Amino acid sequence: MSEKIYGDGAFRRPGLMGSTIENTYSGALSFMRRQYTRNLDGVDVVVSGVPLDLATTFRPGARLGPAAIRAASVQLAELNLFPWGFDPFDDLAVVDYGDCWFDAHQPWTIRESIKQHALDIITNSHAKMLTFGGDHYITYPLLQAHVEKYGKPLSLLHFDAHCDTWPDDAPDSLNHGTMFYKAIHDGLIDPNASAQVGIRTWNTDFMGMNMLFAPWVHEHGVEATVARIEDIIGDNPVYLTFDIDCLDPAFAPGTGTPVAGGLSSHQALSIVRALGNLDIVGMDVVEVAPAYDNAEITAIAAAHVAADMLCLMRNKKVAGQR
Repeated sequence: MSEKIYGDGAFRRPGLMGSTIENTYSGALSFMRRQYTRNLDGVDVVVSGVPLDLATTFRPGARLGPAAIRAASVQLAELNLFPWGFDPFDDLAVVDYGDCWFDAHQPWTIRESIKQHALDIITNSHAKMLTFGGDHYITYPLLQAHVEKYGKPLSLLHFDAHCDTWPDDAPDSLNHGTMFYKAIHDGLIDPNASAQVGIRTWNTDFMGMNMLFAPWVHEHGVEATVARIEDIIGDNPVYLTFDIDCLDPAFAPGTGTPVAGGLSSHQALSIVRALGNLDIVGMDVVEVAPAYDNAEITAIAAAHVAADMLCLMRNKKVAGQR
């Protein structure tokens, strides 16, 4: 940028690339201060929120998650990112598209509204999506949209405390614990080429998914976990979904269904940062419920996970240009 812009880069920055100078405690709260726009010309990644929590089975409140993640991202827009050592926006064109609109009072319309929101983005551009929940049900219509673009089945890389494959044969039900049961039955994902990481709740049938339970991750460590993920997924196009309750409640108290014994922030971030060999076609971070958060611990963790996902996309783009 030839001229420094001070403040409110979300609507004052003249181009897609680069960063502006912001006071972390003020200004428009887009994710990492990216432009708010729905013009997708030249865009590499679209950030968008889906503020849904009607599908929760315990504590509600994840509808406020997208706003909390955006607010928690302000410090990440201030300096080159650690441990990457670069500003991803020097090379990666990222915009904040705002939130998906749906009518919460007509729940039977919600799935199609989310799916169409994603299709409007990924079929009308070359951009990938980074979506903020909202509860984890949102991944089901997002998968439907991504399969329409990329073909099926996709691999799923799923960080969570819960497998979310409990039986549910009601086509129109909203349940954040059954959507991957539906996705497998619909042929959206290939369970044999999919991995679930950090799981620590039981299901009598994990539906053929490759389980990297939280105790296994603790025992074998980050490098072994990444190697196992790469072995399972290989070169398949993969959708990456990160439920913040994958983290232990000590690191993510602000979520709807916390489970003790989870990953630390260090473990999870180290794993995500090492996923550069995967062909990631879509991403989400879900289940931040700020009403239960302390000092924004959970939202900050989610913002870091999302920022690292963008760094993976930046490195893929730079490598492809060489």
